[in-house]
Amino acid sequence: MLPAAIWISMVGLAISRSSPNYLGNHFTVENESEEVRSEAIKRLLEVFGMEDPPATLVRGHKQPPQYMLDLYNTVADVDGVTKDPTLLEGNTVRSFFNKLHSEQIEFLFNLSTVAKSEKILTAELHLFKLRPQESLTFTRHHFCQVSVYQVLDSSKKNVSQGKKLLSSRLVPIHSTGWEVFTITQAVRSCMSDEGRNLGLLVTVRTLAGVQTDLKTVRFTSGRNHHHSKQPMLVLFTDDGRQAGFLEGTPKGSDDSPVGPSLPFPRLPLPSANRRITRSHDYDESIEKMPCQRLPLYVDFEEIGWSGWIVSPRGYNAYHCKGSCPFPLGQNMRPTNHATVQSIINALKLTKGIETPCCVPDKLFSINLLYFDDDENVVLKQYDDMVAGSCGCH
Repeated sequence: MLPAAIWISMVGLAISRSSPNYLGNHFTVENESEEVRSEAIKRLLEVFGMEDPPATLVRGHKQPPQYMLDLYNTVADVDGVTKDPTLLEGNTVRSFFNKLHSEQIEFLFNLSTVAKSEKILTAELHLFKLRPQESLTFTRHHFCQVSVYQVLDSSKKNVSQGKKLLSSRLVPIHSTGWEVFTITQAVRSCMSDEGRNLGLLVTVRTLAGVQTDLKTVRFTSGRNHHHSKQPMLVLFTDDGRQAGFLEGTPKGSDDSPVGPSLPFPRLPLPSANRRITRSHDYDESIEKMPCQRLPLYVDFEEIGWSGWIVSPRGYNAYHCKGSCPFPLGQNMRPTNHATVQSIINALKLTKGIETPCCVPDKLFSINLLYFDDDENVVLKQYDDMVAGSCGCH
């Protein structure tokens, strides 16, 4: 119910601006409206695990990696709703571009945007291998040994004491395409001690152990090649939100959370008189229809977030509305508690007992693909963002 509560507060802001009383109380309402909008945006950022929206990006100058776009399309539908919660390892995937320009096959990735609390599940180095130059096509070697090292000492990286082997395997010399190396332990050590993040070094040798010419086996550097072939580090992490979010959360009959456990206070609407009027209208509409799921579209462009969110452009959060009259039928998906409460209310056995409420009894997660402050592309999964179905509780 959290996204719906926040979005309704923002709708309240729009209503306040079109009210006949707006011109008469221009300065008061305008200031109040800005405060409500600011508070609403702040709360919405908290839902997405951010303090401030990314501000450094100028969209159009940077394109997301094809790998991240493909991954997003694999785990999410067109509205960002998760297709299968088991498809993604953890709840966050980050891609980092190389920050180092070197004559060697050397890379450095800035990991400062990763929170210390995030658990590193898997770290992968993605390198795009080019074909050998034409003049070297008929080399007698068919395979080479590609090794990835963690640099321990920048002054000794070309000797064994200055580097640590992370991954090594045979690669066909005449192949082209992405080569992926798992370097999880090295990234974990860099996260625990920033001083260890001195970069990665890649060496290419023949099967006899002789270092090959850089023109024979070539990997893109990110400087002189298309952005879609830039080397990158991909981290699969878990930020721990899921465990904390579900803790103490009420469960429905299918063990799906029926609401958020975050203690967000209710946002004030611009006018007490308007609040009373809207509440009266809402009560009348509840009496006219049974509990059901209705659309509630969240448009990121209207919020002002289209500059840093890649996908989706918005999503349908849905909301639950309607009455839960006695007797409750199975089509209203009532819990046993709701059924008993409905009976007590109908028989007037206890004063002050209301009818059950129409609320989400199944919630789905959505995925957000966006640029962070360092222009890295992040794929993040957020639980309990879409009302999948409604019931009487």
